[in-house]
Amino acid sequence: MRRLVAVKRIVWDAFGHFNDDDGWAMASHLAITALMALFPFLIFSTALASFLGAKAYADTAVHIVFDTWPEQIAEPIAQEVRNVLTVQRGGFLTIGIVIAAFFASNGIEALRTSLNRAYRVEENRSILFRRIQSLAFVFIATLGFLTISVLLVLAPLIGRIAIDAEPWLAPYMGTITLWRYIIASSVIVMALIAVHVWLPAGRRSFTDIVPGILFTLAAWLIGSSMFAAYLEQFSTYVSTYAGLASVMIAVIFLYIVSAIFILGGEINASIRRYSEARARVPG
Repeated sequence: MRRLVAVKRIVWDAFGHFNDDDGWAMASHLAITALMALFPFLIFSTALASFLGAKAYADTAVHIVFDTWPEQIAEPIAQEVRNVLTVQRGGFLTIGIVIAAFFASNGIEALRTSLNRAYRVEENRSILFRRIQSLAFVFIATLGFLTISVLLVLAPLIGRIAIDAEPWLAPYMGTITLWRYIIASSVIVMALIAVHVWLPAGRRSFTDIVPGILFTLAAWLIGSSMFAAYLEQFSTYVSTYAGLASVMIAVIFLYIVSAIFILGGEINASIRRYSEARARVPG
């Protein structure tokens, strides 16, 4: 009973601070910024991968980003991303690619602003440090995707060699699709840990951020499934927005995801406030 009361207080406190911190408006800002940063990030990362010799990177990056989205939402956007990424570009270190990296880092800055508000911390680091850190996040994410791209290319090759040597292994090899889902999910978890630990001002331990991350993952799964079911059964986006339907669907989906992400930070902050209040109460 006591634990149930604690959970109720934490949840109501988190929702209250979410409203006080303009969480709905920040979710809208984060969703639009994320959509604007998505194409620049993939353009920059594909250019870097091509520069490093990974020609098959684009399709792998699309799978990693969109495999965890509901099919009704991901399919039209993923196709447009592929169209953009298959355009030939003349070299890596061009002004356009540098600008793409800068705009991609704006998505990281939007995450930072949202989490600073959620954790109620004041940002006192220099703008130069924050921008370099955001660009580092973009670059590290690109290298991570590149590594995964190589692994996904090597995995089927190693599997074929193993089956040729030992045919009895064939039924146990599984499929590359399963591994794509596992890898995409792992990337999301690692990204959530990284942004909660390093992006906002102040310090947080791993145990401080775990509840919000677990909530975010569970709520994303439930929210995206419900939105996908709504699109399949009731949606009139195509008739309402015509050619813009896929964009509107992506924006609304990212808005839902962004609100859940911010609320995850609010839950972490609420749990910390509750623990500190309990610690002040005489035993």
